[in-house]
Amino acid sequence: MPTLAAPAAMTAQPLTLDGITHSYGGGLAVDNVTLEVKGGELVALLGPSGCGKTTLLRIVAGFIQQGNGKVTIDGRPIDTLPPNRREIGIVFQNYALFPHMTVAENIAYGLAARGESREVQAQRVEEMLATVQMARFADRKPKQLSGGQQQRVALARALAMRPRILLLDEPFAALDKNLRLDMQIEIKRLQRQFALTAIMVTHDQDEAMAIADRIAVMSQGRIEQLGTPVQVYDEPATLFVNNFIGSSNLLNGQVEAAFEDGYRVALANGAVWSVVSKARFEPGQPVVVSVRPEQMLLADEPAPDRIPVTLKLSLPIGGELIHDVVSASAESIKVAIARRPGISSADMALGGTGTAYCGLADHARPALFSASNP
Repeated sequence: MPTLAAPAAMTAQPLTLDGITHSYGGGLAVDNVTLEVKGGELVALLGPSGCGKTTLLRIVAGFIQQGNGKVTIDGRPIDTLPPNRREIGIVFQNYALFPHMTVAENIAYGLAARGESREVQAQRVEEMLATVQMARFADRKPKQLSGGQQQRVALARALAMRPRILLLDEPFAALDKNLRLDMQIEIKRLQRQFALTAIMVTHDQDEAMAIADRIAVMSQGRIEQLGTPVQVYDEPATLFVNNFIGSSNLLNGQVEAAFEDGYRVALANGAVWSVVSKARFEPGQPVVVSVRPEQMLLADEPAPDRIPVTLKLSLPIGGELIHDVVSASAESIKVAIARRPGISSADMALGGTGTAYCGLADHARPALFSASNP
């Protein structure tokens, strides 16, 4: 067995999108997007279908020429370069493997097209097969592989080219849940191992939260918020981001007074909550309070900051029990609590009567938005 040469030292390079705009016909697909991806960072473009994330990825790859703006890698413009000269690796949603080629031939394809010697091709293929743990499948055709194995081959083919930037287009969409988690871990490991700057396109918030260093939440061609997974979940900048990331209870209220770090809010259901917020509101202004289900609690005793509720339904979901309750003002509220092993939803009915009081847990961080302009 020949000894593998160590991979060439790679320095992570930053990617910058500056004022990118693109239209299809009369519709604006990407609207003046500016994004700086740090060297070695993985940024997820997250949003619903039609928000512009795939168009943005294709512009970086060179498959689409943007209407305005520029793309640079480590400060060098690449807008005039064709896709094959941008030194960008791509893993497509459907993997795009050549069905008539073996695993080894698929990995070597880009190297051969670039004119690398047979010796370099053989060495790089062997290195990549070992890296993605597919050495014993080198002579198989794609149809003889599972979805996860095909994804590993597609990833190896992209990494074999020593790309400066790695693009991932819905890379886990075709995988089942358990395999998806394994491949998320694998891609994150390889991205760090090869010091790659990467952009991943996805509409799945769990994928983005799992492996991205930062998430760019997109809507209607614009970036609504850019931040770490914790930031976009705990501190959503807009009501759209709040609703798209995770699940939330939205409760109507009115600002009663301001204090040093936030506001005292009178909810329509009668409770009064103190909400920390950096936004600017005036006393008497209608607002929407958003609180995550896992940040709420159920209690037997009333209190000024608790809402009288009636139980509608309880659902055990894995390690959580989701209570669906309704307030006297007909607001539906979800409360998520840890489910003890062996305890069913019937065993955890609220005091056996279906009535309780709903309030904020000690660790709760509600978000506050304007009711007129969220």
